[in-house]
Parts: sequence; C-alpha cells; structure tokens
Amino acid sequence: QVLLVESGGGLVQTGDSLRLSCAASGRTFSNYHMGWFRQAQGKEREFVAVISARGASTYYGDSVKDRFTISRDNARNTVYLQMNSLKPEDTAVYYCAARYNIETPTTDWRRYDYWGQGTQVTVSS
Repeated sequence: QVLLVESGGGLVQTGDSLRLSCAASGRTFSNYHMGWFRQAQGKEREFVAVISARGASTYYGDSVKDRFTISRDNARNTVYLQMNSLKPEDTAVYYCAARYNIETPTTDWRRYDYWGQGTQVTVSS
C-alpha cells in the first residue's frame, strides 16, 4: 500500500505560479513511476505529467508542456509539480498517482495503482 498526500493547491491569478507537492509513504518510493493528473468539473481526468521511478524520464501533456515541470526527491519520498504561467483552463483538482515500475511510464490514468485525495487549483482571470 502506498499513501499519497497532495498539498500546495490554492486560488491564484492568471500568470501566477504554484508548486504542488505529493508526499508518499508505505512502500519504496523509488520503485514507482509518479504521475500528476487533473480533473476539471464535468470533464474527464486528464494526464498532466509523469516522471519515471529514478527520475530519468519525464513526459507532459500538450496543454501544460513548457509551463509545468515535474520533479521528484526520492530521499524525501516526494514528487513535485511546478506550475508557471497559470491559465484559467488549468483550474481543476490535481491528483498525484503511483504506478509500480514494471514498464515504461504511462499517461493512462487507469493503469495507476495508488492515488492521493487531490488538491484544488483555481486560476482566476
């Protein structure tokens, strides 16, 4: 079992920055690929970013590429999402998720094993 707890969400204005954190506990953190997903009200869950178990590879959704950066600190069992140049369309609940490292990282939320409770990000225009 992996317990994930997100933090760092809030209400910001267009163009502002936020950094989300996701603290993990329970299993060996460095054995898991870590992803960030988001879900806006009335919409499907959307892939945001993923980082491989050892941090060597990262992938981003098209809508956040060049604005968001995912990183991890395996010594602190934490994954981060630095969000810059925020837009109103970034408004959503952001979730971190863990997938055991048995193959390359995936952007498919259905293939993740553990999820956090989510943190709300609201970007006002």
